[in-house]
Amino acid sequence: MFASLITRLTDWDNLLTNPLVLVMTVFQIWMLVHAIRNREWIWALFIAIGWGLSALLYYFMVYRATPSSTRGFELPGAQSRKRIKELQAQIHHLDKAHHHLALGDVYFSQGKLDKAEASYRASIERDSKDLDARAHLGQCLLRLKRPAEARPLLEAVVTENPKHDYGHTMMALAETLTALGETDNAVLYWEHITQNHSYPRAKVQLAELYLAKNQPEKARAELHDVLADDPHTPAFQRKRDRVWVSRAKTLLGKLPA
Repeated sequence: MFASLITRLTDWDNLLTNPLVLVMTVFQIWMLVHAIRNREWIWALFIAIGWGLSALLYYFMVYRATPSSTRGFELPGAQSRKRIKELQAQIHHLDKAHHHLALGDVYFSQGKLDKAEASYRASIERDSKDLDARAHLGQCLLRLKRPAEARPLLEAVVTENPKHDYGHTMMALAETLTALGETDNAVLYWEHITQNHSYPRAKVQLAELYLAKNQPEKARAELHDVLADDPHTPAFQRKRDRVWVSRAKTLLGKLPA
């Protein structure tokens, strides 16, 4: 299966005299390792036996499927251009708060955070009591590295409904508190979340705070839970959580045996 890749790796003259071949080989190895670590076995097969194209397809279709600014942070909302046009048409004719909210969710999923913020604010202007709009604006501001602005929005929603968005709003609040340096408060929220949900996003970030507080055994327990649960989760969930599973593996590898 790996004959094609191995042949190129052992052809030192070709690698050293052709920079393009060297770059593509390194890129292909990078994508192959990523595919294997994330258990994308079919992709790993095609990358290993192919040359260049398979790795490029994997990069754009899987590795870059979610922008880095929002990778691992999911919100509802389709990402298609068709959906954006539909919502823009509905806003033009009806100008309803929930249309602006839905458009903001699409932009958030695409990593277009400035546009998402504008849409969320337009939604709140039309319905200031909507929890989803306020919570999603808070998450957006957090990803824009403006945690001080995000905090009052997220705190208000969590106070009104601690279970909002199935715990995702509370997770965003915990991340906000961490960003603001209030790690003790963040730990309390993370512990509450992990007692009620098995989100890798929560367990990994709680483990990171445990490590920062010199509590490696607590961190180890959370990380082991993430890796133990991963093989038994649905495929769509595993794709969404792979960034956290990968981080869990990295953290465990740094812990003393």
